[in-house]
Formats: sequence, structure tokens, C-alpha cells
Amino acid sequence: MKTSAIKALGLGAVLALAAAGFAAPAHAAAPKWSYPAIKGFGPVHPLPDAAMQPSKDKVYKAMFDVTKPITDPSKPNSGLDHVARAVNVFASAGVPLSHLHFVAVLHGPSTAAVLDNDHYRAKYNVDNPNIKLISELKKAGVKVEVCGQALADNDFQHAWVNKEVTITLSALSDAVIYGDEGYAFVQQ
Repeated sequence: MKTSAIKALGLGAVLALAAAGFAAPAHAAAPKWSYPAIKGFGPVHPLPDAAMQPSKDKVYKAMFDVTKPITDPSKPNSGLDHVARAVNVFASAGVPLSHLHFVAVLHGPSTAAVLDNDHYRAKYNVDNPNIKLISELKKAGVKVEVCGQALADNDFQHAWVNKEVTITLSALSDAVIYGDEGYAFVQQ
């Protein structure tokens, strides 16, 4: 009886080890990131079988309230990069860019991201990495705006703002106006 119990335990251990061999490796391959609409910014991992997929036929409107501070002046603002990710998420699901009505409104600690290269360089001693990102967002149809009150708060002249960025009265009024027009409010 002892021998059969030992054999059963031995067989169980062998089966357990064999099953473990078929389990996923401890260090599965990293997900493949893609940039379906905005190359080099806002990486996404396409998930075609995930729940809650956007409709390819619907029009989506969102105002992104971008307030992330500039933590590393040599890298694009993380709030703006998140807007690029939103565009790429919808594009990865097959939503045409023409169905995305997205607006990025920068203010508060993110305001300096909209400076032209000369004034950004004077402030941070590096070229403005946000210029290319803003250009790519615009090519994808995203409106990029900056709060005129935030410019004044930071003593930034309007002439210092990147020409691809629109100066608005205030991020406060932008949120109300876009909300009244049916835009979802997305805080960054």
C-alpha cells in the first residue's frame, strides 16, 4: 500500500511538472506597440477582441484638458502624448480620423509646451520637443489650443506661441463652450 501511494504521488508530481511546462513563460513577450495614426507618439497595443470597441461609423467629440507639467523639458509633454494615444486608440479600432473631433486645450503647468522653439530654448536650454508632436496632432485633425489667461499668468507673449496653436480666451470658457457643443471632457 505504501508503494502504490508513493507511485501515485510520484505520478502526480510528474503530471504537475508537465502541466507547468505548458503554462505561459514567466517572461512572456512584451506587447507590440503601434502608431496607426500619429507616428512616434501615443503608442497603443491594438486589442481587436477587447470589450467596448468604438464604432467605426460614429463621430466622437472630445476636449482634452491638458495640464500635465513639463517634468523633462527634453521630452514631449505627457498630456499631449496622451492625446496622441487617444487618436491612435480610435485609429487602431478602425475609426477614420475624419470621425474624430478632438481638441487639446493646454493651460496651467503645461502652458510652456506651446512656445515656439526660440522661447522654449530660452526657458529650458533645449529645443522644444512638443513642436513635432503638435504638428502631428494637427495633421491627424486635432485642434491644439492654449488658454490666453495661462499665457498671461506665465508672462508669455502671444507672439511666442507656436504658429500651429490657437490662443483662446480661457480654458475655463473653452470647457463650457465645447461641453455645450457635446464634447466629452477628458482631463489629462
